[in-house]
Amino acid sequence: MSTSVVLSKQDLRAVTAFAAASAEGVLGIFEAERPDDPRPREAVGAAWAFARGGERGKSLRDTAWAALKAAKDAPTAAGREAARAAMAAAGAAYLHPLAKATQVKHILGAGAHAARAAELAAGDDRRVGADQLGRTVRRATPVVVDVLRRFPAAPDGGGRVGELIRVLDAGLRPPTRTG
Repeated sequence: MSTSVVLSKQDLRAVTAFAAASAEGVLGIFEAERPDDPRPREAVGAAWAFARGGERGKSLRDTAWAALKAAKDAPTAAGREAARAAMAAAGAAYLHPLAKATQVKHILGAGAHAARAAELAAGDDRRVGADQLGRTVRRATPVVVDVLRRFPAAPDGGGRVGELIRVLDAGLRPPTRTG
């Protein structure tokens, strides 16, 4: 098996747009708790800027780290997951061309953290998370699905967010036909 994956800048932009759209939908959860903290929104903004033609550089890295720090400052688990979704959106631009299952987190992490934030904000209602995942699957463009299929299936582990990543992964990979 090859140890590398071919990724174009357009592939990275499509994945980052997908991640930014996923995270954007739950920013309000964090902002309701910390209305004066712009760090997660800035991370999503940086992701959108890259997705729309900007450069992949310091702004993405800095805003991703800042969103992660914001997650640590959030008073609830739902707020923490919403900020992590924003961090994952900015980090999606750094999908590495390595044929490793762990790279799937760069593609699907924002969607999984967003689904977990939505679940927690609804009293840990798994149906809310499933609805969020359904919207995320429908949002995926053919380019995003094609990029995902270049990587091995999502890895085991990761708690509830890891489980949500695997659900997204299964929902976006067309089943293989036999016979």
